[in-house]
Amino acid sequence: MIIQIRNLHVGGITLYPFIFIKKGIDESRLKVLINHEKIHLRQQLELLIIPFYFFYLLNYLYLLALYKEHKKAYRGIIFEREAFNYETDFDYLKRRKFLGFLR
Repeated sequence: MIIQIRNLHVGGITLYPFIFIKKGIDESRLKVLINHEKIHLRQQLELLIIPFYFFYLLNYLYLLALYKEHKKAYRGIIFEREAFNYETDFDYLKRRKFLGFLR
């Protein structure tokens, strides 16, 4: 379920089973952003939801300590790398292998 929020401080965030999207994003970016967030939905399901958030935070904190920079740490999270790499590939989820973020 996709919910648009006016005052969201990021473009989008997925909290299973919801995708929250910042209201007012242009149509071409919106399609890519929704695809990015759908990849996160799949990742969350594969890791049984709660462990996903644990590993996501753990990976972020490790990378933040390593890089000392939020943007680098965020972009380096294993789950984000997969989502960013395939966000413009709208058929990716149809052929994605189980635990695709490990590849």
